[in-house]
Amino acid sequence: MAELPIVDAHHHLWDLSRNFYPWLSPRPLPPSMAGDVTPIARNYLVGDYLADTKSQSLVKSVHVEAGFDPAQPVKESEWLQGIAHPKGFPHAIVAKCELHAPRVEAILEAHSGFPKVRGIRHMINWHADPSKTYTGEEFLKNARWREGYARLRKHGFSFDLQIYPAQMNVAALRVGQHPDIPVILDHAGMPVDRDPASIELWRAGMAALAEIPHVFVKISGLGMVDKNWTVDSIRPFVLTTIEAFGPRRSMFASNFPVDKLYGSFDSLFGAFREITRDFSPDERRELFAGTAERAYRI
Repeated sequence: MAELPIVDAHHHLWDLSRNFYPWLSPRPLPPSMAGDVTPIARNYLVGDYLADTKSQSLVKSVHVEAGFDPAQPVKESEWLQGIAHPKGFPHAIVAKCELHAPRVEAILEAHSGFPKVRGIRHMINWHADPSKTYTGEEFLKNARWREGYARLRKHGFSFDLQIYPAQMNVAALRVGQHPDIPVILDHAGMPVDRDPASIELWRAGMAALAEIPHVFVKISGLGMVDKNWTVDSIRPFVLTTIEAFGPRRSMFASNFPVDKLYGSFDSLFGAFREITRDFSPDERRELFAGTAERAYRI
């Protein structure tokens, strides 16, 4: 099981007894793009994560903001910095900041005070279908959001870009204007719509983003858009992504415990190994560890 060292470039932790998560804490639970999240609407701490990954040669991990209370985004970074495992897990934090917020500079400044914080995520998936959209507007076209994005450079932060394929061309334009802000595209661009025209839109958008040299991509979260995934069903999305970005800008990640809803850590990384078994050893080292280490400076 453990033929390759793994740097998990995207996972979450939460303590529902201490912190508030609008998508996990209320009862009844609100609708979620992830489906029925009841099985994961319980505490998930470092020990739980390490138990899920115990069969793998996990060496480092990156925690990505977990839908924490938007009124207290800095509290999540403070909590994570305080509970870090003696072996370093998580080794890096991607913190929450809504970039159109009036206090964006103060929030970014506060996040920068925590040594493990490497970057920022603001989930801006916009979709015309209300059941799929994460936001009420297309923030890529919001001037105040763009001003907030430009502030990331001052703090040396990268940006985790979570969008849908229809947003990719505009996103390529926006991030291309800031070559000094590294970008990591989350979840292989989230190809949520699977008709032929939508798949082609995803392919074209991925190609547009891949043309920008400071954009990386995480191959993760595929279960959210393919809840009954198999190795064969995710294979074309994995291979197309790697073909577009290359192994040195592509990385594998678990999105645990969200993707625990759709399979085990072992089955997920087993699928990644199977799909890339004909890749060279150097290419696989990049995909499973090296790219994440460079992108998140760990």
